[in-house]
Amino acid sequence: MASDKDLQVRLDDGALWLTMDRPDVLNAMSPTMAGDLARLLEEAVGRDDVRVVVLAGAGGAFSAGADISGVDAHERFDVRAMDAANRIIRAVVAVDKPVVAAVGGIAAGVGCSVALASDIVVAGESATFLLAFARIGFMPDGGASASVAASIGRARAMRMGLLAEPLSAREAYDTGLVTHLATDEDLPAVVERIVRRLAAGPPLALAATKRAINAATLTELEPALERERTGQSLLMRTADAAEGMRAFGEGRRPVFRGE
Repeated sequence: MASDKDLQVRLDDGALWLTMDRPDVLNAMSPTMAGDLARLLEEAVGRDDVRVVVLAGAGGAFSAGADISGVDAHERFDVRAMDAANRIIRAVVAVDKPVVAAVGGIAAGVGCSVALASDIVVAGESATFLLAFARIGFMPDGGASASVAASIGRARAMRMGLLAEPLSAREAYDTGLVTHLATDEDLPAVVERIVRRLAAGPPLALAATKRAINAATLTELEPALERERTGQSLLMRTADAAEGMRAFGEGRRPVFRGE
């Protein structure tokens, strides 16, 4: 198994395993991790030795999203974070292999967006899906405004986006947000079984199927990524976002004034 600081990389019998490895911060995505993840997904296109890609997190979490610990909204958290997130989402959708997300624990923010952009999402019973952006004065990004609505409809997307309410693994499965539900103990075996089946499947047919379904269901993804980038860029400059990030760092409830 190779390791590039924040990301474990393993190629096993046609399956490329990409495991986010920052368990001390619930696998929050650093710029390095985000860049490496996008690059490896992009490089998987056309690789004959890769038949399926698996996204996972180390230490009991999938990913808490972008790492904003200690970040000042006006000085250091800028549109580059949006571009990094969008690059990952585009790579997940564009790669000509099935992408399986193995989700145990928290999948929040852009971590949630990445999981839900995947083709197969296997949720352990401890998994929680959370678009927490509104809690700190931001809007959902990573294409979530399109992918969530495409999966479970406008009403649920509004609930997740506006109220920033977590969705349990059971709720996510029952609403059609994820494809599979497993106990935490069975999660590795269920993922392995799915991965082996996909790796042994007809690669050209699987790639064509993925393209066709995404073309039919994610017609708004690219416009959504651009809308989210524009909206988030504006929100990054607001006093509400600065207050939200200060409150996050201080462990308190923010006071938003619409400024």
